[in-house]
Amino acid sequence: MVTFQFERTAPLTLDEAWRRLTEWPRHGDVVPLTRVTVVTPGPTREGTVFVARSGIGPFAVDDRMEVTVWCPPTGDEPGLCRLEKRGRTVRGWAEIEVRPGPGGRARVVWREELRPRLLPSLCDPLLGASARVVFGRAANRLLRRP
Repeated sequence: MVTFQFERTAPLTLDEAWRRLTEWPRHGDVVPLTRVTVVTPGPTREGTVFVARSGIGPFAVDDRMEVTVWCPPTGDEPGLCRLEKRGRTVRGWAEIEVRPGPGGRARVVWREELRPRLLPSLCDPLLGASARVVFGRAANRLLRRP
């Protein structure tokens, strides 16, 4: 099991940062070798399910997620989204929090727990470090692209 967290500050309103981070198909545009498909009809809410398929051909893994908390930001109040990972291969959760930051910017806190079923715990340090880099870069790209 791997748990990690990172924070970002973006020159965006809370609403705009939230929108950019929670348009699930956009994650496939910024995570290498990944395609995201929303399974349930929109708009996103508690109960929304989507699948991130990462890899190539027979070496692809489906990361099935369900939104279990959906509290968009309102005014200066922070927003929180929690996803439960319910795939056959990847379990765990992720939280994306958007709150007011310095100078009227949006402060993003991303927390995640990964429990891959087929990876021995010996790999946890490498998985944690690489996940922090991959998801951190993805968050950077999502926040930069309108």
